[in-house]
Amino acid sequence: MKQTNRLGERFDWTLAFIIMLFGVISLVVIGSAQTSEQYTQNFVIKQVTWYVLGSFIVAMVMYFEPDQYKKIAWYVYGFGIFLLLFLMLAPGGPGQIAEMRYSAKRWLHLPVIGTIQPAEFIKTFFILGLARMVSSHNEKVLHRTYQSDLKLLGKIALMLVVPLFFIMKQPDLGTSLVFVSITAAVVIVSGISWKLLAPLFSIGAALAASVLWMAIYAQDFLDKIGFSPYQFKRVYSWLDPYSYPTDEGYNLITAMTAIGSGELTGKGFLGRIVYIPENHTDFIFSVIGEEYGFIGACVVITLYFILIYHLTKVALSLHDPFSVYVCTGIIAMISFHVFENIGMNIQLLPITGIPLPFISYGGSSLFSNMLAIGLIFSMKFHHRTYMFASDDED
Repeated sequence: MKQTNRLGERFDWTLAFIIMLFGVISLVVIGSAQTSEQYTQNFVIKQVTWYVLGSFIVAMVMYFEPDQYKKIAWYVYGFGIFLLLFLMLAPGGPGQIAEMRYSAKRWLHLPVIGTIQPAEFIKTFFILGLARMVSSHNEKVLHRTYQSDLKLLGKIALMLVVPLFFIMKQPDLGTSLVFVSITAAVVIVSGISWKLLAPLFSIGAALAASVLWMAIYAQDFLDKIGFSPYQFKRVYSWLDPYSYPTDEGYNLITAMTAIGSGELTGKGFLGRIVYIPENHTDFIFSVIGEEYGFIGACVVITLYFILIYHLTKVALSLHDPFSVYVCTGIIAMISFHVFENIGMNIQLLPITGIPLPFISYGGSSLFSNMLAIGLIFSMKFHHRTYMFASDDED
């Protein structure tokens, strides 16, 4: 029994190895992407720094037990809402605390810390708050009814609407969709009757299809209810990028050209020739496709499948509902990021400002993902302790 509780056996070495592989891939691909004359700073050194700091975040987060995260879940959720409110009210522009990029107000300049994107961290804060709320509700409801399930759905909707409002105001459609995907995943495993969920998801799919139709044929109506014109252009350039070769369709055309030119095995490290703006962040998959071809892209996608499979195994091994909901939210967050980022590079989905997890350059994105992975480490590490402790008591 004591041997089973050794720290080395409770640590998730498989997950650590997977994250290490992503780190190696990230540094190699970013090292190639930054050779363009578009950039003057060394992104590889910064990404190494982010990974080192991210490792400390994982270690620190893993130290605390799931019960402790459950106790502070409401506080971190509230802190996330405060950050979004502060970002919305803060003055934006050159030299201001809030930074404007491409007509979007998503970044904060903080002393010592530097520039951060609050929405990246709030995704994990939201997962903790949502897991706390759902688990607490289910603990109190001994006999589930349609009324109790409807009440739970109402609570979930309220928790989602608040951050969604602030994020849409930035505006940031991509991050908004991440929140929706997280919520949908937690709802599915929350125990709510499918007699309620089936019509709910059907209505949601119908609304999404209606919005897409209106983006093409009824833009004036969407403009009146808060959608931005640039979001319509994203849809047009997605459906027909070659009609906007110098505008919204430029990035998509160049990304597909780069990936296609890589063919089966790619052009090799530093062998790319297609110029793509922001190829070290949102379009880093195009660099992978061009330099390492279909085989290299498949290796990266397979590694993501392995990551999601491993996280799912961890979630299924847990018995604490709060931990299960946290793992479910993190799996949904990472899966949506991967699907959306790769999908937008190959014209499967519209372009949104969503980075490729653990590979794209960026401190806020990497820290947010490391924070989420740290929670997974914590859930598994401390779950084994509880499991054997209960056996001892028996």
